[in-house]
Amino acid sequence: MSFGGFGKLAAGASDAVTAWSVSIPQETLDNLITLLKATPLAPATYENSLPDRQRTLGVWRDWITATKEHWQTRFSWRAQEEYINSFPHFKAHVVDDELGPFDIHFAGLFSQRSDALPILCLHGWPGCFVEFLGILDMLRTRYTPATLPYHLVVPSLPGYAFSSSPPIDRNMESDSAARILNQLMTTCLGLESYMIQGGDLGVRIGRVVAANYPESCKAIHLNTSPMPPPELTNKSSPISASEQAGLDRHVLFKQTGSPYAYAHATRPSTVGLMLSSSPVALLAWVGEKYLDWTDETPDLDTILACITLYWVTNCAATSLWSYRQFYGPGAASHGTKRWHIHQPLGFSWFPREITPVPRAWIETTGNLVFYRQHDKGGHFAALEQPQLLWKDVEDFIAAVDSMEMK
Repeated sequence: MSFGGFGKLAAGASDAVTAWSVSIPQETLDNLITLLKATPLAPATYENSLPDRQRTLGVWRDWITATKEHWQTRFSWRAQEEYINSFPHFKAHVVDDELGPFDIHFAGLFSQRSDALPILCLHGWPGCFVEFLGILDMLRTRYTPATLPYHLVVPSLPGYAFSSSPPIDRNMESDSAARILNQLMTTCLGLESYMIQGGDLGVRIGRVVAANYPESCKAIHLNTSPMPPPELTNKSSPISASEQAGLDRHVLFKQTGSPYAYAHATRPSTVGLMLSSSPVALLAWVGEKYLDWTDETPDLDTILACITLYWVTNCAATSLWSYRQFYGPGAASHGTKRWHIHQPLGFSWFPREITPVPRAWIETTGNLVFYRQHDKGGHFAALEQPQLLWKDVEDFIAAVDSMEMK
């Protein structure tokens, strides 16, 4: 497919990158439907039947019942696959010096302009590359390959979807993923310098890339940044009423919403085996996050597309590797100087974000040149508010360009 010219890689790309498309075997889809039909649901309990569809004790049974039925009778993966394949897809063969070979899947749009800015867009858990398709769709409508100001690269992180899984005999951390992604951009795609946009795990990995590869990563824009409270001074930005409300809400999230992350960190084997054994278990574990972490609940088919992607690629277990590094005993924090960002840093604040970091906090972690608050949007910013998020990215780029001209 020509993709209107958006699938033509930049001139410096190596032959380690090949065109690719998504094609899930029908047998895999048939097996999913069989399992959905055969899987019983837990009985109604006080905890899963709270009045007014409250989710304070977890996902409600009525939602699981209705969504399971929709998944097995009305949801069309082939329709989702057709939309996904309307964008250019590739796989890049990356050989990491420490962990060995990886095939990294990515979707993207490529410009014919010699001055196009490469942007690496990074998702997290339980997200996937699908989160950024709304932005890609918007940009391919707004521009042509001759006018697009950017090269957009949206990979599946190692262990996610169509990218290779981490090895089973060695541990993988964000530094490993950072090496692989930097090699994807520079060695494989021939893009000597680039910027990053990231959310969730993409924030953590993006910070590591920026800290470890400043000669390549020239700027980074984030829409969250988990960190402990820093030491503030009288020169710090004041914390606004909306920021304080976000911090107050985050206290409740830490008490009632974050235990999943500690389970991922301390019992990833158990969680991975559970989620890989039952699509209904995966639906409950992941579906709850799309309900609770968003401002407005995404379209049901969009939620199911992401969950189906986890199931058919069998990545529910292989995507948990990052949690050991950032949660539980001896956890690392992006509030430390190890991942301090010296490049220009941009930040977008969304009110329903689960880790709503105030400007005063984010200022302590890097060279903050752009910060904007929004009155709507949640944790999955690229999926929920693609226009708002991308406007911020473009305004951040303009701020960086203005600095460089002075």
